[in-house]
Amino acid sequence: MAEKEIILTIEGLKKLEGDLEHLKTIRRREVAERIKQALEFGDISENSEYDDAKNEQAFIEGKIITLEKMLRNAKVIDEDEKEKNGGIVTVGSKVKVRDLEDGEESEYVIVGSAEADPLAAKISNESPVGKALLGNKEGAKVEVKVPAGVVSYEIISIN
Repeated sequence: MAEKEIILTIEGLKKLEGDLEHLKTIRRREVAERIKQALEFGDISENSEYDDAKNEQAFIEGKIITLEKMLRNAKVIDEDEKEKNGGIVTVGSKVKVRDLEDGEESEYVIVGSAEADPLAAKISNESPVGKALLGNKEGAKVEVKVPAGVVSYEIISIN
C-alpha cells in the first residue's frame, strides 16, 4: 500500500522539522534523565516514576516515527505553481468567502491535513469546506454539505 502524500506549505514543513528536532534532541534527553533518576530509586517493579518515564519515552519515539514518515512523504506547495494557477483556489490559497444565508464573511487558508488548525482559520484540503473551495475562482458559488445541512458560500477573493 502506498503511503499517503502529505501536502505542506513551507511554514508547515519548517514547523514539522522543528518539532522533530526538538523531540530528538531536547525531549529524548529529558526523558532519558527521568528514567535514570527513577532507576536510582531502586526497585523498578513498583516504581511509578520509572513507569511514567518509560511510557513518555514510548510516546516520544512514536511521535518521532510519525513525523519522520510525514516528512518522507511531504509534498511542499510550490509558490511559483500557485502563481501559475492565479485566481483558482489551491492548497496554500487564502480564501475569503461570504455565507449566502447570513452574509457573514470568513477567511480561510487551505492547507494539507497535517497543518489544519481550524482555530487559526487553517482548514484542510480534505475537509468539506476545503474540498468545495478547491479549483474554484473568485465569484464562484459553492455548496458545502455539513452535518447541519448545506451551507452556500460565494468566493469573494483569493490570495
